[in-house]
Amino acid sequence: MIGLVFAALQIAAAQSLVVRDASRSVRVPLLASANGPMLRPEALAELVPITVHRDSAGAYTVDVWGTRLQLETGVPVVRVDGKSRPLAAAPVLSGGKLLVPLQLISEVFPTVVPNTRWDADSGQLVLFSSSSSVAQSRAPTRRSANADDASRVPRKTAVNAKTAANRLAPVPAKHNRRTIIVDAGHGGVDNGMSGPIGGGPRIYEKNITLAVAKKLGAQLEERGVDVVYTRTTDTLIALDDRGRIANRANGDLFISIHVNAANPNWKDPGGSRGFETYFLSEARTEDARRVEQMENESIQFEQPSSATAADPLSFIKADMAQNEHLRESSELADLIQQSLAKMHPGPSRGVKQAGFRVLVTAYMPSVLVEIGFGTNPKEAAYISNPRDQDAIAAAVADGAMNYLRRYEDRIRPSGGGGQTP
Repeated sequence: MIGLVFAALQIAAAQSLVVRDASRSVRVPLLASANGPMLRPEALAELVPITVHRDSAGAYTVDVWGTRLQLETGVPVVRVDGKSRPLAAAPVLSGGKLLVPLQLISEVFPTVVPNTRWDADSGQLVLFSSSSSVAQSRAPTRRSANADDASRVPRKTAVNAKTAANRLAPVPAKHNRRTIIVDAGHGGVDNGMSGPIGGGPRIYEKNITLAVAKKLGAQLEERGVDVVYTRTTDTLIALDDRGRIANRANGDLFISIHVNAANPNWKDPGGSRGFETYFLSEARTEDARRVEQMENESIQFEQPSSATAADPLSFIKADMAQNEHLRESSELADLIQQSLAKMHPGPSRGVKQAGFRVLVTAYMPSVLVEIGFGTNPKEAAYISNPRDQDAIAAAVADGAMNYLRRYEDRIRPSGGGGQTP
């Protein structure tokens, strides 16, 4: 709190707030008041998808990245998802425009709004979506079903070709359906791995994962499951925010798609191939630690100054709620691995565990699937082929649905009558 106050004083002295993403920054004017610096929310719109709606005489709704914040002038409280949070100062009207305290941006935004983080050292709001995607209007990424649809296949929502579907969608009613979060690893300035070794068409992990994630989502929808994507465009989403997206959408499962890369120090790195599925726990092998480190390095694109060599599992111990999902995550990983083994030409490298940061904040059974080695020329060609991507996506979907059926059987009261997804 002291750090935040100090940062606020620094900002107030500068009379502006800096908002930045991976490519540029803007300065937002601040207005001094007896209760500290204030700003107009709309002033963030150059980099942040934000709108302000007047609901009644003194009531306003601020909509930012799919999150709705309800404010009332003269009342030092903000309501988010039905929960109230105190503010250091009440919102006010000035010249007919809503002004909010800086604290709303520095303390509230990072905890409830995806793609945002407060850099207390510099007193800046940091964004993790590219400015190009922010500038476009957003459509919900969730594909939800018509409750009266007898086929139980989710109805597709028509999206204009100019709109980017990477915002966190509102959470509609589930209609007794399961929801699976599909996460395409990397994105934006974070290419992930690149390959192959020894020549061949160049591939980037971020492109392969996005293509497979979209196909996986389509496969799951055809099986009667609602799907929420963490990204549907080439944009950077913070590792921690991916789990928060899953939690906000009330997800039942979280599946993160990735592409593996060989250790260059191996005897034949270009020859390494195969697939493996991870769940969240402490890495037990040197290879698992290698993959963990490789995938967690994405954090350097979010906060370069904050990337440290600290124990990657230290943040798990603070929240024991994650532990209850470990056994379920292990079973989900095993079933997906078994399903991939039926069709993947590479060898099964088994189910493994590691401290992947992308899985930490998702409080549900969660797995990370390495669909193949992009450093192997033949396997790089395989995972790049659209038809083979369809087969991979179908296998992962089969494993996920098998898990859901088993889970429903376990929780169904004796005597039957439960609904199978």
